[in-house]
Amino acid sequence: MSKTTSIIAKNIKKYRKERGLSQDKLARLADVSHATIIKIESGGIQSPTIDTVQKIAKALGVGLEDLTK
Repeated sequence: MSKTTSIIAKNIKKYRKERGLSQDKLARLADVSHATIIKIESGGIQSPTIDTVQKIAKALGVGLEDLTK
C-alpha cells in the first residue's frame, strides 16, 4: 500500500508543480486542509481516502487514474 501512496504523493506533487500551485492553493481548490496536502506529499498519510484523492484530482484537472498510475 505504501508504494501506491508514494506514487499518488509523487503524482500530486508533479501535477501541482506543473500547474504552478502552492500546497496551500491546492488545498483550497480541493477543499481539503493544507496539512492534509503536506502529509500526503511527504508520505505522512499512508492511505489517503478515495474521497480526498478524488477532490485533489478534480482540483488539479486530472483523472483519478492519473494520480494512481
